[in-house]
Amino acid sequence: MSRRCELTGKAVQAGNNVSHAHNKTRRRFLPNLCQVSLLSEALGKQVRLRISANALRTVEHRGGLDAFLAKAKADELSLKARRIKRQIAKAAPAEQDAT
Repeated sequence: MSRRCELTGKAVQAGNNVSHAHNKTRRRFLPNLCQVSLLSEALGKQVRLRISANALRTVEHRGGLDAFLAKAKADELSLKARRIKRQIAKAAPAEQDAT
């Protein structure tokens, strides 16, 4: 399983540990990934995703998973998230017709 956020695409970065003597050794900066269940209102079910804590804050700020995926670019999303986005897009017009 890759260390990549399924919604924002945030991944591992590389850098240096720099000592007081200015010696540099390579290190990895890992994203803060969390396994979360997010509720999709259009689908009426919960979706389990592995996302960064930053992405979780953004999802809450935008008003939920459906609103986040509506604005998100497809090339940043994982395959699983793209499928969910398509399912939500299909369910949204049917939901509008019912009201």
